[in-house]
Amino acid sequence: MTPLEILSATVSGQPSPRVPVFCNLLDQGAKVLKMPPKAYFANGEYVADAQLKMLKHYGHDNVWSAHYVGKEAQLLGCKDILFADNGVPNVADFVIKSWDEIATFEIPEDITQHPHWQVMDDCLKILRDEVGSTNPICAYVTASTTLPVILMGMDKWMELVLIGPVDLRDELVRKCSLFVQKQLTAYRAAGANVIIYASPFGSTYFMPKKRIVDWSMPWMQEDLKAGTDNIVYYGGMAPINAVMQLVIDTLKVNIFYPAPEDDISESKRLINGTGLTSGVLDDIKMIHWTEQQTRDEVKRIMRLGKAGGHFLFGTGFMPLKLPEANILAMLEAAFKYGRYS
Repeated sequence: MTPLEILSATVSGQPSPRVPVFCNLLDQGAKVLKMPPKAYFANGEYVADAQLKMLKHYGHDNVWSAHYVGKEAQLLGCKDILFADNGVPNVADFVIKSWDEIATFEIPEDITQHPHWQVMDDCLKILRDEVGSTNPICAYVTASTTLPVILMGMDKWMELVLIGPVDLRDELVRKCSLFVQKQLTAYRAAGANVIIYASPFGSTYFMPKKRIVDWSMPWMQEDLKAGTDNIVYYGGMAPINAVMQLVIDTLKVNIFYPAPEDDISESKRLINGTGLTSGVLDDIKMIHWTEQQTRDEVKRIMRLGKAGGHFLFGTGFMPLKLPEANILAMLEAAFKYGRYS
């Protein structure tokens, strides 16, 4: 079976030879091609080339069309991204600098005509042609209730969410939801077959459950009203077990990517054979582990999650400081302990 067939079988509960293995390598691509990050991310062909090279080198299942989260801000008017040789690119220019600017903030009519979309489209075309029939091609979308963080900063957005004018808050989220819907349509048309829907404000780590029910959930329903096929619910590495049943019942999402802090056994109990949940390795801690510690943690995750199927092994967004030996040890162990006898 191909990795894409294994993933599909795992979601539906059909037999497969092993657990799907996701390894989310993004910023490593610049080093693979020996390029500075700014030049690397400016060209979708470079990103696709590096993704394919890493897929061949490591042998994991998935590739990424995502460049960095700030790409979404650039599609909406961000003029400056801060690139670092040993870190994740970050927004250096907020699109919305004051609440007053929400009224004039607009979503492009056709995001696929934007230069920053063209770069990702170039990447997707190559990935689709090369591995679209065999491997999961992942795209990344930030939920409408979280997207304002990269448009105006966490402090201003939290202030607006908690004590600001409700009509102003919801006007911004309404515009962001329209953008999310446009992205989902564009990614699916371009060949992404797995879409990570990142909703930290849909996690009780950020929001009380009542506020998630009353405020976050209706907007997530709006974001995903075109359908939840191949949508992966992700809390941005924040725990999601506390909302998993709510998401299943309300959004009809059946693929989940919990945080390392989420109890795997509880995740399995909640999904209860209706879809797929993941055991996500804490790759921040893995920076300081030995190879054997890495193997032992993968073995533990597989022991807790593999029985009964409906389970995927995954990572966070792998830090650049991760030792190569630990990445190789992790994947060796994932394929060894993830195999069904």
